Amino acid sequence: MDRVPARGAGSLDAIVVPTARGAVTLREAILLGLKVGCPVVALCSQAARASEATELGQSLGATVLAIDCDDVRAIPGFATEALLEEAGMGSVVDLSLKRNLGLLLARIAGWERILFLDDDIFGVNPDDLGGAASLLDNYRAVGLENFGYEDNSVVCHAYRAVDGEQDTFIGGGAMLVAPKNTRSFFPNIYNEDWFFLLGDGVPFKVAVTGRAVQKEYDPFATPERAAREELGDSLAEGIYWLLDNGLGPEHADSVFWADFLYRRRRLLDDVLARSESRIADPVKREKVQASLRAAKGASSFITPKICREYVAAWRKDLDLWGEHLDTFRDQPSVDKALSELGLFHRAHRSEYADALFAIR
Repeated sequence: MDRVPARGAGSLDAIVVPTARGAVTLREAILLGLKVGCPVVALCSQAARASEATELGQSLGATVLAIDCDDVRAIPGFATEALLEEAGMGSVVDLSLKRNLGLLLARIAGWERILFLDDDIFGVNPDDLGGAASLLDNYRAVGLENFGYEDNSVVCHAYRAVDGEQDTFIGGGAMLVAPKNTRSFFPNIYNEDWFFLLGDGVPFKVAVTGRAVQKEYDPFATPERAAREELGDSLAEGIYWLLDNGLGPEHADSVFWADFLYRRRRLLDDVLARSESRIADPVKREKVQASLRAAKGASSFITPKICREYVAAWRKDLDLWGEHLDTFRDQPSVDKALSELGLFHRAHRSEYADALFAIR
């Protein structure tokens, strides 16, 4: 991962915000879109409503396209999801679906550079985005550097809490990509952004630049969070360990996973033991320990077989996604792109969005 100054005069075609919360959480992204002169695409589900998102955009004088994404059928059924559902490890989170939908819409509409921005990110410097966008000529993805709360898994936060040295990597929460230059997708699993970066093959180059701030949250609020993350955390950490040692995902056989899972569980045991003396606050210590026990419980169900089969299914899904991309043709307007995806009736727009929908 290269740290590069945000210099240059690239252009940004859209800011894509997956959201499941109230429209007020979109305010930062919409104001950012106003400052850089590009539309905001809000991909809404659960508590987020497209009509409310565009009303907020309207009140701010911004170009906003919002789409209700509940029960969307524009994304194919992936083998990875079927595998995890059969194993009782399926996810009900729809973040990956919305990011994949953003990739598809941008690709079909002819957008060359987009910024994925989560609704809990703020403090983005608009002056950095032109330079960040220009870096996509040489990098697979460009992440905005996080100057806020660390963007790590629960287990990584626990490791940091016992004085372990814990790095961070770029994530999909504040990441620029060039939709036409990738045939990768976001699988429905924790660390989906790591798999996205890996999907176009190795070696790969990513850059970090500029500035963003992750809002603070309590990673130990519920032990279930650690349990939900454990499979994705184990898979991604295992594959990236291979990469760090000059190997690729094809080397992730059952022998490798048996060894890696053993070492992962040793790590969980070690962090749990160290928490007794390293975390002085008894309330925090209890919450950290509950999360680690939940992660250990989830890990006990993760087998070398499911890890090996997941990697194999993910590689098949990359082919499936590539075939899916090829079924769509470039469209001369966003309206036509929405129709191509079967989303026209789900889309809402602010009245300032007329130019966005014009025929190119």
